Amino acid sequence: MTETTRRTMVLGAGSAGLAAVLTACASYGSPTTEASAEPPEDEASSDAPKKKTEKKAAKALADTADIPKGGGKVFESQKIVVTQPTDGDFKAFTAVCTHQGCTVASVSNGTINCPCHGSKFKIEDGSVADGPASEPLAEKKITVDGDKIRLA
Repeated sequence: MTETTRRTMVLGAGSAGLAAVLTACASYGSPTTEASAEPPEDEASSDAPKKKTEKKAAKALADTADIPKGGGKVFESQKIVVTQPTDGDFKAFTAVCTHQGCTVASVSNGTINCPCHGSKFKIEDGSVADGPASEPLAEKKITVDGDKIRLA
């Protein structure tokens, strides 16, 4: 008679369990004819919302009339500042100061102004007009469509 050892039992049971798991996994994710078939007529499939395939236009950030010529406006929740250095020329920059990450608060006298340490950035290109910041504000892409300004 052979004596069944603990190791034999564990290995034997493990092999059988592993075989069962591998068999179950082999069919996981395989397409079935039921899943790809049309729903039965008695199911209310027409009530389900349809997915839209066309891309919806981005919500307008602002109207062009909201951005004063020679100034700008800070959109704090979007962390964006939009400026209009010259008539009809709109620019957008991050509203996060490059000095220590404060949100800029205002646009006046041709500069975007940070309230934390006094950094100022030019409305034309976001470059530093007055420190302590040493890096410009990153430019953000926008589109102007009619009288609407949108993030690109």
